[in-house]
Amino acid sequence: MQVPMQLAAQAADWPQRDPVAGRAARLLNGLYAGIAAIAAALIAGEIVLLLASVFWRYALHRPLVWSDEVATVVLIWVGVLGATLAGHGGQHIRMSALVSALPRHRDKFDSVASVATLVTLGALLPVAIEYCFSEWGLSSPALGIPNVVRHAALPVGLALMLVSELERVIRRGAWWHVAAAAVGVAVVTVGLYLFSEQVEALGHWSLLLFFVVLGVLLVTGIPIAFAFAAASALYVLCADGTPMSIVTMRFEEGMAHLILLAIPLFVALGLLLQVTGLAQAMIGFLASLLGRVRGGLNYVLIVAMYVVSGISGSKAADIAAIAPALFPDMKRRGYDEGDMAALLSASAAMSETIPPSLVLITIGSVMGISIAALFKGGLAPALVIAIALWLYVALRARKLPAPSAQQTPPREVGRLFVVALPAFGLPFVIRGAIVNGVATATEVATIGIVYALLAGWLIYRCLDPKKLYPLLVETATTSGAILLIMGTATAMAWVISQSGVSNELAALVKTLPGGRSMFLLVSICVFILVGSLLEGIPAIVLFAPLLFPASRALGIDDVHYSMVVILAMGIGLFAPPIGVGFYLACGMGKVEPGLASRHIWRYLAVVLAGLLVVAFVPQLTLLKV
Repeated sequence: MQVPMQLAAQAADWPQRDPVAGRAARLLNGLYAGIAAIAAALIAGEIVLLLASVFWRYALHRPLVWSDEVATVVLIWVGVLGATLAGHGGQHIRMSALVSALPRHRDKFDSVASVATLVTLGALLPVAIEYCFSEWGLSSPALGIPNVVRHAALPVGLALMLVSELERVIRRGAWWHVAAAAVGVAVVTVGLYLFSEQVEALGHWSLLLFFVVLGVLLVTGIPIAFAFAAASALYVLCADGTPMSIVTMRFEEGMAHLILLAIPLFVALGLLLQVTGLAQAMIGFLASLLGRVRGGLNYVLIVAMYVVSGISGSKAADIAAIAPALFPDMKRRGYDEGDMAALLSASAAMSETIPPSLVLITIGSVMGISIAALFKGGLAPALVIAIALWLYVALRARKLPAPSAQQTPPREVGRLFVVALPAFGLPFVIRGAIVNGVATATEVATIGIVYALLAGWLIYRCLDPKKLYPLLVETATTSGAILLIMGTATAMAWVISQSGVSNELAALVKTLPGGRSMFLLVSICVFILVGSLLEGIPAIVLFAPLLFPASRALGIDDVHYSMVVILAMGIGLFAPPIGVGFYLACGMGKVEPGLASRHIWRYLAVVLAGLLVVAFVPQLTLLKV
């Protein structure tokens, strides 16, 4: 991924013989440079703010009660500005397998994607402006910050994204394709609107219609976030009758959730591992042990996900911590990019039950289950699936060519271990900070950032201050692309829950014959589907009260059923073409989703096999690992 400031030179592709185009290019270059500078400053400010919050609360016992309030405002601004930079640099996460398979028609697909994106942004922008002004005169409770400061982020961001997409259309040209795409998009949109009464009369089947629209948008290469937003807006407009403002409200809520603060922090930490030398030290030592092992770094990835998952509690943060640290070296060593992203996705799905998982905490609070019991019961199921993935990686590794690396002498292995000790100390520092109450799972990455900076400066002596600004810009860009997906996915989750399909699914599951075994199998199928459509926490809040009473009536232990449910949702979360986690893993790893989709199903099948073992051997949830 290039820094967006470097990509701003793309505006210079405009015809230089045209003085108007030249001035426009210079103006746009200045605009993107300014956005990058503001986004970098916000990321730096977020890190300093949360670090100060940790220090004041733990060392001085005087918590900054306003820090979360400010942090969420900063987060949503980081999200929209970073998303603008991602759009300008062509770094939004999208499915392009069909586009890649038909290169002669790339201009047509790009035109459809651009027009659909512009229509979506154009539809949401006035609603976002109206929603922003509706908050005029209101203030936040702690500092009295005008609410408009927060709510202005979405209309400003949508406007900037609109400008960025228009620039891409103008740069690309192909006006006949753009005109044809505009006609096609207009016909579909107007047709659905004109027949909205008939669509609404379809009831729950109308949701299926909009999933068809979503699927078409995805395969034509529109960024995932805008595909989710377009499908949600169309459903509200044509089949629900709810004011469009609900989409922008859910959109903003999804981007500004306090839990998501972990994403930019762990993205920054993952990038710091590269520029400070910590990642190279760890990988150098592990490679010395596994350099003669086929697919050695695949084993490292599985173990790293298991370990890191017990630190952050968030799948997005786990992926953000691991992918930037491991993937660059794996690519240099010739690992298949699609296979790497697929294994990362499967490992993240595997680790959904590892404490302190936010989903575990949610399910415990919603259903009144002991969170301590859930934490104890979640380690062994994840370990079973980790072993299954390890065995599958070993089986596939036999078909790979033998590694070219020579056997590392024991003395050199020992030296590399000593060099890597400070780097291996980072997980213990982060875990210790959480266990001892120094920082929350959201804040703990700031301690890791300070540790990495000090280690890179004092121990490894390879920290170049000139790399910090591009690192901050790249953090904002990557985080923006991901936060945009999280926001639009939240809006789509509301649409699904609003349709009422969830209630009918739950009623159907309760009436199925076959007893406990059939109930568990059907629950797995349902929650795989639910996990692909809804993010874990909303899905738990929506479905747990409906299905847990049925599981209790069948005598299924709450902790056991929780593990089955969470692992099933994890598979759905990382299953294309809809699973948000899959695109998150591809975005963090900077891998084209089309490449990863060729491999993901084999790994998910392994995870499913492990899930079936967990489902039918409930004693595993009673083990303490």
